[in-house]
Amino acid sequence: MSDHPQFPLYIPSKGRAEYMITSRALDAMGVKHRLVIEEQEYKAYLAAVGGDKSKLIVLDQSYKSRYELCDGLGLSKSTGPGPARNFIWDHSISEGHKWHWVMDDNIKAFYRLNNNLKVPTKSPAFWRAMEDFCLRYKNVAMAGPNYFMFASRKTKMPPFVTNTRIYSCNLIRNDTPFRWRGRYNEDTILSLDMLKAGWCTVQFNAFLQEKLTTQTIGGGNSDEFYFKEGTTAKSAMQVAVHPDVSRIVMRFGRVHHHVDYSGFKLQKLIRSESAVIPAGTNNYGMTLKVRGNGD
Repeated sequence: MSDHPQFPLYIPSKGRAEYMITSRALDAMGVKHRLVIEEQEYKAYLAAVGGDKSKLIVLDQSYKSRYELCDGLGLSKSTGPGPARNFIWDHSISEGHKWHWVMDDNIKAFYRLNNNLKVPTKSPAFWRAMEDFCLRYKNVAMAGPNYFMFASRKTKMPPFVTNTRIYSCNLIRNDTPFRWRGRYNEDTILSLDMLKAGWCTVQFNAFLQEKLTTQTIGGGNSDEFYFKEGTTAKSAMQVAVHPDVSRIVMRFGRVHHHVDYSGFKLQKLIRSESAVIPAGTNNYGMTLKVRGNGD
């Protein structure tokens, strides 16, 4: 069995050809992936990927005009990454895939949390292990690794939790009746859309992503939104779209939103009749390597 991911990986990116943060992290793992970009930035991104055209897909701009923005402002301001994510969803279906990965372009590393250690991983099995877990169940709509900063190595944590938001790095089942929506907070909105429809989500603590914090680098949503208007509009949209489980809070000196996921805790994973789960621990070939002083 291959230890590489069986489903395609996509990175929507805008204004960040000079950084290529997630792409470089995936290159270090030897994992094939593609960036979805806008046509006017094609030359810049082509130079950034060393002329490898197979790494680039140009966004169909009609996805912007068809996107559900969840406000009345239309195309008077940036749509955010949602249209590109919907394009990716459909693109993966057109290639015959049953699931796809879509992730932010500012994830600098991936880790395995095991035995109180957060270990950076270069193994492509990082992706395959999460995929295989999700395929055991009939009702998982979306899954992904938790944020590095939210998983404490000194606290007893389960390897995964169900029915919460999936942020920034998403494995999505293609045949579910959903699409991304919202100018802001599209991750949270999609997670709640799925949960309210009775599906389950899986957030892995055993596998982590180290994402740069909001507004750390330019491009993307930082240029389009947060450098200009802060986080107030973002949080207000979340409360407007899902008011029954969302509220405005102040954290770290900024406006944020809080979402209560407790109402979904009774939704259980349903194992597929064809699922075969071997006894024992499968580490997918991942081993702990200790670096020497010269490494």
